[in-house]
Amino acid sequence: MVGRGLRRIVGGISVFAMAAGFAATVGVGSAAAASESVSWSDALTKFKRTVSDTTVSVGQVVEVKTRFERSGSLEIIREVRDYHPSCLEFVGSNKSNPTVKSDYTEVSGSWNVWPNISPNSQTFTFEYRVTEDCARDTPLTTGMSYESSLGGGSYKTKGPNVTVAKNNTTTSLAAVSGPVVAGVPVPLTATVTGGAQGDSVDFYDGGTKVGSGQLNSSGVATYEWTPPDGGTRSLQAKFSSTAKAKSSQSGTQDVTVTDVVTSLEVQVPGTAVTGELVELTAAVSPVEAQGTVQFFDGDAPIGDPVEVTNGAASVSHTFAAAGEYGVAAEFTGGPGFANASAGPVTVAVADVVTSLEVSAPDTATTGEPVELTAQVLPVEAAGTVQFFDGDVAIGTPVEVAEGVAALSHAFTAAGGHAVSAEFTGASGFTNATAMPVTVAVSEPDVLTTLEIQLSDTATTGEPVVLLAQVSPVPSGGTVQLNVDGVDVGSPVEVDASGRAILPYTFDAAGSYAVSAAYSGTAGFAGSSAAATVTVSDPSDASSSVVVTSPPSATPGVPFTLEALVIGPPMLPGTVQFFDGGVEIGDPVEVVDGVAELVYTFDSVGPHEIHVVYSGGPGVEGATSQVQVLDVVESGGAGTGSLGSLGL
Repeated sequence: MVGRGLRRIVGGISVFAMAAGFAATVGVGSAAAASESVSWSDALTKFKRTVSDTTVSVGQVVEVKTRFERSGSLEIIREVRDYHPSCLEFVGSNKSNPTVKSDYTEVSGSWNVWPNISPNSQTFTFEYRVTEDCARDTPLTTGMSYESSLGGGSYKTKGPNVTVAKNNTTTSLAAVSGPVVAGVPVPLTATVTGGAQGDSVDFYDGGTKVGSGQLNSSGVATYEWTPPDGGTRSLQAKFSSTAKAKSSQSGTQDVTVTDVVTSLEVQVPGTAVTGELVELTAAVSPVEAQGTVQFFDGDAPIGDPVEVTNGAASVSHTFAAAGEYGVAAEFTGGPGFANASAGPVTVAVADVVTSLEVSAPDTATTGEPVELTAQVLPVEAAGTVQFFDGDVAIGTPVEVAEGVAALSHAFTAAGGHAVSAEFTGASGFTNATAMPVTVAVSEPDVLTTLEIQLSDTATTGEPVVLLAQVSPVPSGGTVQLNVDGVDVGSPVEVDASGRAILPYTFDAAGSYAVSAAYSGTAGFAGSSAAATVTVSDPSDASSSVVVTSPPSATPGVPFTLEALVIGPPMLPGTVQFFDGGVEIGDPVEVVDGVAELVYTFDSVGPHEIHVVYSGGPGVEGATSQVQVLDVVESGGAGTGSLGSLGL
C-alpha cells in the first residue's frame, strides 16, 4: 500500500501481515466485452477494479468499477479518486457530486465497510467516453486512491490498462475528368473516412508514386498530376497508417493520356561565309514540349541531336565550301509529345576573303639567318604561303598556323632585296598577295678583341692608368670603363693605334672587378675584357702622447689639463683625459699637436692622470704614461710627478 502506513492511526500490524496483504491477482472479463479485472489486498482491505472493455474505440463509453471489502474491523471510506488517462471524458458516476479533474474523478462522503455485517462492501462506479485525443495501440494506465478512517492508500497505476484501437478508414478516388493530355496538369481527388485533417494521401500511377495531398477538414485530399507521356495509366489513392488511423486504399482507375501535338520551324541566316560559325535554330511549339531536334544539310545530319529548351534548339555550324545548302530539321518528342518535322531553308555560302602582309627586318648580314613572317587574315584561314626574293621563290610553301607563316632565310649577297609573299587558300578561303618589303643586306663586321693593361694592385688615393687595346685596329669607336658594375666617366675615343687611356683613383681598400667595353664602329664588331684589382690603404705613421699639465691643483679652482701629441706634421683625431679609469669630460680635438681641457677637482689627494690619443687617417693612436697630480688646499706643497706607473 503506497502511503497508507504513514497515515494509518491504528497500529499493531506485523511485518508478515503487511507482506501478505500486498498479494494481488489479475482477472480477465468475458471475451465478448473484453472486460478485465485486477484484485489485490492491502492489510485487511480487499480491492477489485474492473474495466468494462480494455480495447476501445473513439466515442465508446467505458465503465470503471472499484469494489472495497474488509476482513477485519470497520473501515469508513471518506474519499475515492479514480485515476484515468486525460484523454477520457467523464460521463457519470454512481456517487453524487463528483469532482472532475483532467486525470482523475473524486467523490467524497462516508461509506462503511464491515467485515461480517452489511454493508460488507462498497462499489464506486465511473463512466468515461473515449476521445480523439487518446494515443492509439498504446496501453493507457488507470488506478485509484482513497482516504478512510484507517488512513487510506494510493494505487494510481494498479490498472487495468485501457488500449484505444486505431480508427478504421476507407479511401476512394474520384473519377478523373477527360480528356487527359500529357504534360497538362489534371487534379486527382481522394476522400478518406476515419482520417484526420492534415493526414497525407499518396497518389499512384501503377506502382509509381506521383505525389501526395493532405486531408482537409472534410476528409478530402487533392494533387495536381501532370502525366509525363501518353498511354493508359492505372491510378490509385493510398492512405497510410497513422498514429490514430489504419491504412486503406482506393480501387484502381484506368485513364487514357494522349500525347501533345507539336509543330517545328527552322530559322537560319540567308547567307554565310565558309569557315565562319552560323547559328541554326529550330522553334518547337508548344514551348513546353520536350525532346530533341536533329538538323540536316540535305540528307546529311548536322552534328548530334540537340535538347529542346523553352521551345528552342540551336546548333553552331560551319559550312566548309561555297554554294547553296538546304537546312531541314526533325523533332523527336519526349514522353507525352508527338514528333514533327520542318522543310529545308536555303543558305547561300561564299568563300572567306583573305589578306596578306609580309614582315622582315630592315637590315641583315650576309650568311646570317633572319626571320621572314607573313600574317594572314582572318587568323582562321587555312592554306600555305610562298615567300619570294624579287621573282625568285625562297624555299618551299609554308603551312599557315593561327594566321601566321614564318621562314628562316640567310641572304648570300649584299644589297637591297625585295621580299614578298603569296597565300594559296585552302577550301573556303580566297588567295591573297602581299606587297614587297625591302631588306638592306650588308657584309658582316670584323670581329675584334679587347685587352686591358692594368696592374693587379693599387693604393687608395693614388691614381692608376688603364690602357685598353683593340685588335685589329678599328677605324673608330669608344671604350667605356666600368668598376664593380658601375660605369666610370664618359666613353673614351679609340686613337689611331686602337688604344684608349682611362685614368682612375680608388678611394677605398678592397677587391674590385674592372671591365672595359669597346662600342664597335662601321665594319667592326664590339668586344669587352675584364680584370680584378686589389686595392690597399697606405701604411699609417706612428705617434706618441704625454701629459704636460702642472703637477698640482687646488680643489674648487679650474685647472687646465694638457697633453702633447708627437708625430707627423698633420695630426688628426682627439685626446681623451682619464682620472684613474674614469673619463674626464669629452674627447678634445688636437690643435697643433696640443689638446687642453679645463677641469675643476672637488677633492684633495693624488689623482692618476693619463690620456689616450685616438689617431686618424694615416696616423696610429697612442696612450700616455700616468702623471700623479696632487690636489691640495691653497698654500700646501704638491708632490706630483710623472711616476713610474705606465699603461
